[in-house]
Amino acid sequence: MNKDLTAAQQDYAHFLPALSGFYATYVGKQRYPDPVNGPYVPDSRIPANFQNNIESLNYLNSKEGAFTYKWTLYSAGHADLDVNKHVPKEDMVRNRDRENTWLLGDSGGFQIGKGVWEGDWKDPNCPKAQKKRDGVLRWMDAYMDYGMILDIPAWVARSPAGAKATGISTYDEAVKATRINNDYWMKHRTGACKFLNVLQGENHADADDWYEQMKDYCDPVKYPDNHFNGWSMGGQNMCDVHLLLRRIVALHYDGLLQSGVHDVMHFLGTSKLEWACLLTDVQRAVRKYYNPTFMVTFDCASPFLATANGQVYTSNETPDRGKWTYRMLPSVDELKYATDARTFKDATTQDGIFKVFEDSPLTDGLLVSDICTYKKGDRNKIGVPKVSAGEVELDKNDQPVLDEKGNQIVRKKDSTSWDSFSYAIQMGHNVWTHINAVQEANRQYDAGVIPKMLVQEQFDRVLVRDVMDEIFSKTTREESLEVIEKYSKLWMSIPGTRGAIGKKTVNSSTFFDALFEVEESTEEDLDETKLEELEDEQL
Repeated sequence: MNKDLTAAQQDYAHFLPALSGFYATYVGKQRYPDPVNGPYVPDSRIPANFQNNIESLNYLNSKEGAFTYKWTLYSAGHADLDVNKHVPKEDMVRNRDRENTWLLGDSGGFQIGKGVWEGDWKDPNCPKAQKKRDGVLRWMDAYMDYGMILDIPAWVARSPAGAKATGISTYDEAVKATRINNDYWMKHRTGACKFLNVLQGENHADADDWYEQMKDYCDPVKYPDNHFNGWSMGGQNMCDVHLLLRRIVALHYDGLLQSGVHDVMHFLGTSKLEWACLLTDVQRAVRKYYNPTFMVTFDCASPFLATANGQVYTSNETPDRGKWTYRMLPSVDELKYATDARTFKDATTQDGIFKVFEDSPLTDGLLVSDICTYKKGDRNKIGVPKVSAGEVELDKNDQPVLDEKGNQIVRKKDSTSWDSFSYAIQMGHNVWTHINAVQEANRQYDAGVIPKMLVQEQFDRVLVRDVMDEIFSKTTREESLEVIEKYSKLWMSIPGTRGAIGKKTVNSSTFFDALFEVEESTEEDLDETKLEELEDEQL
């Protein structure tokens, strides 16, 4: 298995794991043992195959990580924005090797859309909004290589909580609020962090309008000293190939895709393996004809979110002319495994929990008891005893737990055998598996294995990558746009990053939608609040 995923990246579009604050906390707090209580994770709890203690989880550490990968995304929505305060839980991000890592900061626009960051964002003088506006800017300048501007998502008006918390009820108000943030950041940025101009819009008309209203912020002619440095594709822009290609052509001919000036284009919340290859096609074609230093990045939180929902990546499939998938299943969680001496892979495959399980550097040599750490009769951190399926649930005083009708609750399955560190270990495995899957998909694609999504063979054989090359090879805007329109049916046949198809889709309306294919679970089974709950438990 490949432990150096940085070296394996080659010229593929760059996947950025959307690093969970829950996961980062383990790395950071382990570096600063409590003088009374000792290490955050006791030595006795650290798996024997973790050669470098908890630092084995740190894929940004090229010397001590069980595997290494230099690119990631971290959200200001997770962060403590006080740059003058020592924050051990964020040390993985704050105290990284800046020369050998590359971090993109998500501004927290999603938090605004959900109503978490309250304030009248369309009022430049609102104290609450201004505190976040300035805090995010200072935090990104201090710790990020690139950061996204603090956009107000176009969908905020359709988010009941978001609309109530922000006072934004229309698309036009979202645009106005975003311009306020942009103006402030242009005026007060230090230059330490480069910023991506976020493009929103839930349909073609709004996306085009948003671009026209926001593009000047990246114009080095109008703003030679403080212009933004690239693009982040949100809303319809990130999931509609037809719109994406039109936008890239417009950027080029508007002088807004220049080498050394606008080198990064990020796609928000993109997880499909087919899109990983499609974005590689975009990167290669743009480098060939428009900008030789151009880099495409894309992120998702799937490895962390899946674990929070009890799921683990087991394998991947990339059949020629078929649908490419991450295989994800409920992980092993039974009290009996706490005394099992087998490896995680052997126990789960021999007992039929998984048909196939592909090890990662973190699970290679890992014992099943390192995950299922609680046995029957053990107590969790608040003193509640662990009981088996068929037994009465007990409280910390060993008294039966009653339902609302006064009846004793009998467990349908074992109490969880996991402690919180069990989640962190499996998150690390899922991160490696996801990165490796993306890279392997690109290797297969280059070897001639083509996913169904990226080829049309009804009449003539048409490959998406060949069409992209044709588009960007043209020497005028009009010629490029003509080619895009010529293949409009091809673009309509490509499912977006969130599973929808076609120009009329409003893909950003669902905050968490179809992220990846699963064998025995559906995307709706993955509750994004589960990850938030894990993070809250750490506080």
